[in-house]
This record gives sequence, C-alpha cells and structure tokens, in this order.
Amino acid sequence: MAKQDFYEILGVSKSAGPDELKRAYRKLAMQYHPDRNAGDKGAEQKFKDLNEAYDVLKDDQKRAAYDRFGHAAFEQGGGRGPGDFGFAASGFADIFDEMFGDIMGGRRGQAGPARGNDLRYNLEVTLEEAFRGRQTTIRVPTFVACEQCKGSGAEAGSKPITCPRCHGRGRLRVQQGFFTLEQTCTGCQGAGRVIDNPCRACSGQGRTRREKTLSVNIPAGVEDGIRIRLAGEGEVGVRGAAAGDLFIFITVAPHRIFQRDGANIHCRVPIPITTAALGGTIEVPTVDGSRTRVTVPAGTQSGHQFRLRGKGMTVLRSAARGDMFVEAVVEIPVNLSKRQQELLREFEKEGENRRTHPESEGFFARVKEFFEDLRE
Repeated sequence: MAKQDFYEILGVSKSAGPDELKRAYRKLAMQYHPDRNAGDKGAEQKFKDLNEAYDVLKDDQKRAAYDRFGHAAFEQGGGRGPGDFGFAASGFADIFDEMFGDIMGGRRGQAGPARGNDLRYNLEVTLEEAFRGRQTTIRVPTFVACEQCKGSGAEAGSKPITCPRCHGRGRLRVQQGFFTLEQTCTGCQGAGRVIDNPCRACSGQGRTRREKTLSVNIPAGVEDGIRIRLAGEGEVGVRGAAAGDLFIFITVAPHRIFQRDGANIHCRVPIPITTAALGGTIEVPTVDGSRTRVTVPAGTQSGHQFRLRGKGMTVLRSAARGDMFVEAVVEIPVNLSKRQQELLREFEKEGENRRTHPESEGFFARVKEFFEDLRE
C-alpha cells in the first residue's frame, strides 16, 4: 500500500514554515498519544506516522530530499529513513524534547559536568559611600579549581577516560514498557567521563574550598537592594565545569542626619522660635560633606520645607544629582528665666488684638463652629 504524504499526515501545506509544522505536530501528537487512546491500534499507528512525518519535515535537508524524490529518497540505501525511527526509540522522547526542551535548557543527551553554583554576598555601605561610590575588597568562601590537578580531578600523570556505561554521552536510555526514556548516567553523573585515579588533593572533584579575595567597584548612586553581578566569580563546577556567578546585594545603612528617598535627601532641622518668627539664616550640612546656608523667612512654621536643588544623591550611572529638602522644626524654648517669661507674657498681651497666630486662631474658630452645629 502506498504511503500517505507527510504533509497530509500533519495537515499542512507544502509551504508551511517550521513554526506551523511544530504547532500542527504538537496538536495531533497530543490527540493521538497512546496514553489518551489506550488499546486503540489505529491511534497508535497514527502517532507513529506523525513522528515519522515530522522527523523528516523538520529537518531542512531531509525535507528538501523528500520534496524532490518523495518516499523514494529514503529507500534502498538513500540514508537513514523515516521508517528507522520506531516509536519505542523516539516517540515519547521526541514529544518531550519538542514541548519542553527549551524550558529544560536544551536538548537531552548533552554530556558534561554541571556549571558551578551562583553565590550571594551581602554588602552594607554608608550613605556617603553610596553617594561617592567605593572601591572595596571582599573575601568570599567558595570552590576554586584544584591547583594539584588543574581542575581535571585526575591525579598527576593520568587523565579522565570516557565513561564505559554511556560512552561519553552522559545519559542512558532506559526501556520502560512501551516507552524509551533517558536519564543521567549513574556511572559518570552526567559528566561523560570517569576518573580511575582521582586526585588526592580534591578527591577527584577538581575543586577545593577556599576563601577568595575580590575587588569590587560600588558605583556612585547605588540604592538599597541593587544587585551587582560578577560573572564567573561563583563556585567552580566539578571537574573543570564553568564557574557560576557572584551576586553582591547592596544595603545602604541608615544615616543619623539624612533620610534618603531615591535620588533626594531629606533633613529635619530645628530652628529657634526667634529665627522662625523674625526670619534669618541657618547653616545645614549636605551629603557631599559641605555646608550650605538657607534663608528662613519671617513667620516660618514647623513642617515648612526648603528645597535645595542639586544637593541630593548622585543618580546612578549619571552625573546628575537629586535635590535636598530641609524641613523646618520650630523649637520651643525650655528652662526660661524669669525675665524671659515676663517678656513672653508681654508679647502675648501685646498680640491680643493682632492675628499673630493665624493657624491656631483658625483651628479654634472651626472647633467653635463644630460645637455650635452640634447644639442645633
């Protein structure tokens, strides 16, 4: 009986692109999968035909040969034909690869030891260091390549050999009833190589634990929670595998004078009642270590903010700076002398017929209206 056209099996046209082929294959493969059609010989054969057709059409060279010669391209020594790809050898495994290969980080069967672990290092800096930036040295306990065997894991004068169980693939095929699955080789733990004479210094691991000293550049303008990545400075993998990365998490310590809000700086400054009432100037510090003078207008109230442009934090990866906000906190004098008390009483009496305290007068006027409304 003549074999069915591969394009018809997948339900696509001959001009179908790779994405369209993949979508059609996934849809039909899930529809006719033996797990969903237990005991249905027709579905089983359809599933085999789908795998046979897709295996040819997804390969550019095979597809070109098929388009030119049809099924004859794979008959009588024309190469590894689609009929050679039995369901037991590739059916379920191919579906797993097509649907989950990207998520799992690549195709199955890739030999080689796993990449080393990433590391985390917590570093606290002061606000001033965050403003200016800082070059610092840190010491990180980690795994480094063994100096004795240069990371190979083998004793001097010997070298790793190809794993006899998996023949260097790092994975083994296991038959489980109707399916053939792959799993990590237990002989080499996926490395593809084994060591007959392991290095005595590292017990064949190719790495040893040591404290590593690193120089780190903290850029100006860093904020709480910023992560700095040092590629390849994590743990070295087993037997020469690539190293992981080191991630430095920055914490900016609280400051005794300034409060940070992104690129802006806030500062609460106590102001004598006389300066607030009569006006004057005050001197305040800035985060860059200098001082600046602020003019306080007469009648300044607590909570009033003065904005000093360009006196805030450095903006990360920029020459710009944020602003500084000075919040006035009018200070009430304590431990008054008798003369001071007398002067304040005179001041109070002098202001009986003048609106010297507009906020309190307005508040109590609203309170009076409130109680009057309750009596109505």
